Amino acid sequence: MNFKDALTTLPQYILPQHTLSKLMSTITHSENKALKNWCITTIIKHYGVNMDEAQEQNLDAFKSFNHFFTRELKPEARPLTTEKNAVACPADGSVSQAGNITDGKIFQAKGMSFSTVDLLGGDAERAKPFEDGVFTTIYLSPKDYHRLHMPLTGTLKEMVHIPGKLFSVNTATTRSVPGLFARNERVAAIFDTEAGPMALVLVGAIFVSSIETVWHGVVTPPSAPSVGTWYYPKNPPTLKMGEEMGRFNMGSTVIVLFGKNKVQWESEFKADQLVKLGKMVGKVLV
Repeated sequence: MNFKDALTTLPQYILPQHTLSKLMSTITHSENKALKNWCITTIIKHYGVNMDEAQEQNLDAFKSFNHFFTRELKPEARPLTTEKNAVACPADGSVSQAGNITDGKIFQAKGMSFSTVDLLGGDAERAKPFEDGVFTTIYLSPKDYHRLHMPLTGTLKEMVHIPGKLFSVNTATTRSVPGLFARNERVAAIFDTEAGPMALVLVGAIFVSSIETVWHGVVTPPSAPSVGTWYYPKNPPTLKMGEEMGRFNMGSTVIVLFGKNKVQWESEFKADQLVKLGKMVGKVLV
């Protein structure tokens, strides 16, 4: 850990992460016009948010900062790939990592990995379909679109809420906190797809006021003392490629998992690449 990363990371170990996130939730959901408009204009200017892509561009139409933050885009702003056997990018953001799952481990940063079992809530059977498969970790910054969409058409099998810490998921913290994505609070959704099982893991972070899915609504908060699991044996929801599956109410990270010899990432889909929702990032191996 270098000195700059240490300054960013070490205070997070002692901060009341969940308390601060609750406070942020109160602010971001406030419908006080002056407060929410100040927050919105500050973020737009500081991060260079492209409002031309937004379905709604009148700032007064957003009832809260969170309403703005999870804004809908114009349909034509993110065209969905039409390539045969394509895997679509699930979000706007930057690729933190993409590669193979080796010996049950997912690469986080130089010298650090975490286990698929830990990521998926400690259940070895849940993690087994992803042995020797592939993964990608995509970071959503404050300027990005914050809804998540399906990389492939899938039928929901299981959803898991795993309580945990709320470290930041920025680059400095990713380089510094061991097992970061398997320590933070997260929601994992397991789908059956044409490429076999697919996991979408929505990882929370400090100031991420909630994670929600389209079939369940808000999953967290509140947090919970233990892992919570939902199964869908009857009339499970099926979502088509490109359909919205969830959203972050503030920014964070999504991790995508596929099984062995099921998907191959595109050669240019690698760490530090900026990505857009709907673009082809890999292919199903048939």
